Amino acid sequence: MIKTFRGLLADGTQDRIRLSTLKGKVGYRITKFEVMHDEPGQQHVEGTMKIYKTSQSTIDNNVDFSDPNLLAAAYLAESDDHANTIGMVTIFDSEIFNQDIYVTLEDTVGSRPMNYYIEIEVQELSDMQAEYTTIKDIRSNS
Repeated sequence: MIKTFRGLLADGTQDRIRLSTLKGKVGYRITKFEVMHDEPGQQHVEGTMKIYKTSQSTIDNNVDFSDPNLLAAAYLAESDDHANTIGMVTIFDSEIFNQDIYVTLEDTVGSRPMNYYIEIEVQELSDMQAEYTTIKDIRSNS
């Protein structure tokens, strides 16, 4: 089963996507992550949107692929004259989680909001998989 989530995120903020269950026996994996700013072709934007396993106390445009809490990252740069548009998305699709996730946005040249669209594959976890995933998520939070 695939669940979809979409939203409009203001610059310097984060959204919480509620996924956790009481027993943690449902696992999730991100399969698609797309971004688009709120006025394509009208405004200059240079934004970095990221998906994390944990709430972020600092919202920035730094991307560190060695961060165990990072699930996906997207970068979008578009000039208002339509001459240049660059988009990059990286999803760590082998990462299975069973807790809430957090989407952050930082626009480095202004304060434009951006839209996001996320597809998440839902899968049942065995008791052992649920325990392993929960412990892994708890350890990455400490």
